[in-house]
Amino acid sequence: MKTVRFKLDTAVPRMPAGRANVRKLEATSEAELNAQQKIDDAAAAQDAALFAQRVRKRLGLTQLEFSRRIDVSLDTIRNWEQGKRSPTGAARALLRVLDKAPEASLMALG
Repeated sequence: MKTVRFKLDTAVPRMPAGRANVRKLEATSEAELNAQQKIDDAAAAQDAALFAQRVRKRLGLTQLEFSRRIDVSLDTIRNWEQGKRSPTGAARALLRVLDKAPEASLMALG
């Protein structure tokens, strides 16, 4: 096995040419970054809400039936679908499994 050695200069981070507008990045203020972060977070919450609702509707269940089948409170389901909260951890994984293999998932849940 051949060993290759090289020296990495970490003093000046560089981005590949054409990948970013450096002047624009340097001119962006913290307030603008924070505002964009809020916009991105809101979009992610909306995506999660639509996904949760799509999975439930695909199964043909009401919010109450869905909450009982997956053993999650009705308020939680409503909060997910309204974008007030987003499913995390095991709940997100369960929604993905329900989306990919609905029949097997519902059988396993009883």
